[in-house]
Amino acid sequence: MDKSWMHSDRRSKAYELGVEAFLNFSVENLLTTTHIHCPCVKCVNLKLFGVGIIRDHLYFNGVDQSYKNWTFHGEPWEATTNASRNVEEDDDHSRYSFVSEEIEMDDNDFGDFGSDPYEFANVIGDGDQPLYPGCRKYTKLSALVKLYNLKAKYGMSDVCFTELLILQGDLLPEGNTIPASMYEAKKTLCALGLSYEKMHACPNDCILYRKEYEDLTYCPNCGISRC
Repeated sequence: MDKSWMHSDRRSKAYELGVEAFLNFSVENLLTTTHIHCPCVKCVNLKLFGVGIIRDHLYFNGVDQSYKNWTFHGEPWEATTNASRNVEEDDDHSRYSFVSEEIEMDDNDFGDFGSDPYEFANVIGDGDQPLYPGCRKYTKLSALVKLYNLKAKYGMSDVCFTELLILQGDLLPEGNTIPASMYEAKKTLCALGLSYEKMHACPNDCILYRKEYEDLTYCPNCGISRC
């Protein structure tokens, strides 16, 4: 299918026709008009809306131009294409920038995707799976990023996070893809070039000692000692 419209001016006829062709393609393949991943630059396929809202987003926000394989909208995953040694690093940063944003990391923390693009492609292909059969809101990867964000925000230990993953796996429908341990979750995040660091947190959960609070010895909110 012609995807050249994704690089066209949003005011052009080519972009207009391309948006309609994309929406028609999605509806035909997903057989729904109410729950479709939005590929605009702000939603990056993490949010679901009806066709009308997605159309508005594509005009107001623009389409994520790095979304070249429409796996969320009915296209099969092309592992060999995406694993090519010629995949540009900028495309990977753009499509999966939501990972660093969710975990509040700088771009420098992303690591080098080019070190093993085959492993990267396998992880992303695996991560594109729905969280559980029939789930339309989260993929394995987006759910993991959300959960990891909670770990980082509230200073969970690795043991606590593993227990949370196990509980989530039990609560979700059979066949879910949630990792069963911190080890498995860490493998996925490390394959994306991400690392994590432990941070001090206020015992009353007021703040994390990072950024402007990094050198403080007392919590500015409740006054309790950092130690």
